[in-house]
Amino acid sequence: MPHVEIKCYPGRSEEQKTRCAEEVTKAITETMGCDASSVSVAIKEIEKEDWKNKVWDTQIAPECDTLYKKPGYTC
Repeated sequence: MPHVEIKCYPGRSEEQKTRCAEEVTKAITETMGCDASSVSVAIKEIEKEDWKNKVWDTQIAPECDTLYKKPGYTC
């Protein structure tokens, strides 16, 4: 039952977010061997000025050892 939560700055269209969720679902089903019906994808928009406080400091930095893809930036 993979669940993916994507956080990003606001500004993407509903069409872009839907396509992103579809592509993430496709990648998960192909690489992890599960059915698309088992996958859920959330996209949450975080304002740029809130990124460090709401995402970097609480989810990225403290969980760095579990990130399979690390960001190429720091806050």
